[in-house]
Amino acid sequence: MKTNLSYYFKSFLFLYAFLFFSCGDEDYVPKPKAELRLDYPKAIYTSINLELPFAFEKNLLATNVQAKNLKAPTESYGVNLEYPLLNGTIFLTYKAIGSDEKNLKDFLRDAQKFTLEHTKKADEIPAYPYENSERKVYGVLSEVKGDVASPAQFYVTDSVNHFLTGSVYFKAKPNYDSILPAANYLQKDIIHIMETLKWK
Repeated sequence: MKTNLSYYFKSFLFLYAFLFFSCGDEDYVPKPKAELRLDYPKAIYTSINLELPFAFEKNLLATNVQAKNLKAPTESYGVNLEYPLLNGTIFLTYKAIGSDEKNLKDFLRDAQKFTLEHTKKADEIPAYPYENSERKVYGVLSEVKGDVASPAQFYVTDSVNHFLTGSVYFKAKPNYDSILPAANYLQKDIIHIMETLKWK
């Protein structure tokens, strides 16, 4: 019995010594916190000239473009620019003002109300006025920061005949940090749409 205990004790000491010395004396440093890096292709824009009262340039990354008539009191259209790579869509809605001041006020109120609906979940909503007097394009771009359904929205008008709104949506649960790179990318496309917009 004594021999068996001595054998087990020696075996334990040998195993302990082996494990102790096999660890070496290297200092292990934890890896730095990594961040997700998403590289999207450089934007290449091309003119899009649909049977609509306006024209603009779109990113080639928007591979699926759909336009349709909308039921409304005035001439109205919806245009969807789908970005499969980003799992997102820019929705555009056009409404004819028809030289009616009441229509203009109603469209402005609706566009501003739509942005304000996000104040419950938004951290902040900086707004950037836009004006191109040569093309008669006046409006506002709103960046909605936080876990919201639509991180960027805009409206533009010539104040007489045309009114266009746009918003970005993703086919994913709103999480500001995870969609931020894609949201920033599509916001640049929205700015480009505003800058290249031409009324017909």
